[in-house]
Amino acid sequence: MTSDAVLDPTLAHVVAEWPHDRPVNACRIDPQGRFVFGGAEDALVTRYAIADGARSLLAGGHQTWVKTLAFTSDGAYCVSGGCDGKLTWWETDAAEPVQVRSIVAHQGWVRSMAADPGGTLIATGGNDNLVRLWNAADGSLQQEFAGHSGHVYSVAFHPEGGVLLSGDLQGAVKQWDLASGKEVRCFDAEVLHSYNNGQGVHYGGVRALAVSPDGKWLAAGGLHEATNPLAGVNKPLVLLYEWETQEVQQKHVTDGVDRGVVWRLQWLADGSLMGVSSGSREGVLLFWRPDAPQDFHCFKLPSNARDMDLHPDGLHVATAHYDKHVRLTRLAAKV
Repeated sequence: MTSDAVLDPTLAHVVAEWPHDRPVNACRIDPQGRFVFGGAEDALVTRYAIADGARSLLAGGHQTWVKTLAFTSDGAYCVSGGCDGKLTWWETDAAEPVQVRSIVAHQGWVRSMAADPGGTLIATGGNDNLVRLWNAADGSLQQEFAGHSGHVYSVAFHPEGGVLLSGDLQGAVKQWDLASGKEVRCFDAEVLHSYNNGQGVHYGGVRALAVSPDGKWLAAGGLHEATNPLAGVNKPLVLLYEWETQEVQQKHVTDGVDRGVVWRLQWLADGSLMGVSSGSREGVLLFWRPDAPQDFHCFKLPSNARDMDLHPDGLHVATAHYDKHVRLTRLAAKV
């Protein structure tokens, strides 16, 4: 998918939507921009061809919800992580994709996953409070990082390589040095965590992490002002840290999104930050600039959104929805 269009989120519009049989939890676009893969509540991974919407169902890799997805950097394989604790490798572009391998990665849910810039490693975070590093080629365990006191909701690699970040339920973002396997420092994101004494609920956590391509900024997303966790009464929040000093330079907020959580963050080519969030009735794509707390645009989607991914062209965004659809949105003028 190529285009000479100019990125402009204020002109966003849905260009395609593809159905599934159950609510969709996760979505990722392959590095070549040919397919969107979705992971759903029926334990299936689904591949959609962007060109014509052709759907392929990938079964047998999981026993329960598929929670997260990632691609090897060459695009040859999609890796799915499930609430059964498994990772499964799938062929990406075969006429009828089959699973290549499946391993037990965590005790409990695989909550998060990311592929490193060099394409040789896959990081995962789980309900067992552990971060693990896997060989992308053969699924062998390379490293294990312990030290989180809660579920690990997000993992991300620094674009320069050699550094892994992981965020947990308690609001800690740990920076790990891959060469030594040691924790280097911890970013304080405690504002994204809350504890409701009356309900006895720990809530929130670091649900999304994204380092800017120039390495200057670290964005951590989730929720705050959680006055009633069991009812999902809260608001979306993104903390923007200066990488070198670890200081919070901005708190990105939005108006009019009730019961919102920032599920994923991605940096756009113009230096702005995009997040996906769900509200009480609809999903939204939110857009911020580093120098302002308020979003400059909020694009409303037809249904609650749980995940998103940016196409290699930088202009199209896939979103996974509770209403049993995967959608593709274009961040530019209509053609």
